Amino acid sequence: MKEIDFLNTISAKLANNRYLGDDCAYLDEYGLYVTQDTLVEDVHFSLKTARPSELGWKSAAVNLSDLAASASVPLFLTVSLSLPENTKTNFVADFYGGINKICEKYNVSVIGGDLTRSEKIFISICAIGKKISKYNVSRKYAKMGDIVVVTGGHGESAAGLSLLNKKQSEQKELIQKHLLPTPQIEKGLEIGRTAIRDFAMMDTSDGLADALYKISKASGAAIEADFESIPFNPILKKMFPDDYKDLILWGGEDFELVAAVPVETYRKLDKQKFTKIGVVKTGKDIVIRDKDKNIVINNVTFEKKSFKHFKEIE
Repeated sequence: MKEIDFLNTISAKLANNRYLGDDCAYLDEYGLYVTQDTLVEDVHFSLKTARPSELGWKSAAVNLSDLAASASVPLFLTVSLSLPENTKTNFVADFYGGINKICEKYNVSVIGGDLTRSEKIFISICAIGKKISKYNVSRKYAKMGDIVVVTGGHGESAAGLSLLNKKQSEQKELIQKHLLPTPQIEKGLEIGRTAIRDFAMMDTSDGLADALYKISKASGAAIEADFESIPFNPILKKMFPDDYKDLILWGGEDFELVAAVPVETYRKLDKQKFTKIGVVKTGKDIVIRDKDKNIVINNVTFEKKSFKHFKEIE
């Protein structure tokens, strides 16, 4: 997979790569988590389906979601915005209105950034959060016997995007999940506060199956899960009868949390907020039981199903 090749090349070229490997880098000497995401027009969003204020909210939310997955308290954002020369001032005002709205909700401050000219809109945000748990969070900390839990519903954002692309305005809940995602800050903090040792957690920015695969791969462990346990809106099955399972597993951009935690931590979690979907086992693949058959997620499945930023060139 070309993106992984690029990441491996970058890591090999850096003399100090100890902070790399997760969506957030933890600066242990400062007790801070740092993350950065970039959104590109016509790759990650389209102005045909998103208002500038929604785009502002979402561009901040995707970074705050990474902080949620590190069980940290969000503190600051820097915002770099590249815009075509003919961009109106109203766009900037509305965009930052969306940024400000989510910042006020989570008590986050914008402390700087950059503004440049470009052919299309590029949004790059850096988010900084403070560690609250005495234990560490990384995709590599899943241990045999850990309980795999998730928050929220899955497949809803991808379904909402599909409706937007078809210019269908029904099921506003699904559309809102795509346009105005909610970073699961408090739920991430709850896991951090109840942790009894280092634990694994990610968000589902690239899909539930993607997160399960990356946790499994980084931890050198297998995961056994039950498809019927995965929470999702029943309307998906009705509206997308042939594709709803793919939406749930691979749809992405739900920005929910997936964590592998010790049994003792799971017992303390609020079961109204967290759903058990599986267990960490010995091995290397993910097996999701689905009635009388198994869905196996391995290297081949991941290569076929995961979102690719770059085309493979022979």
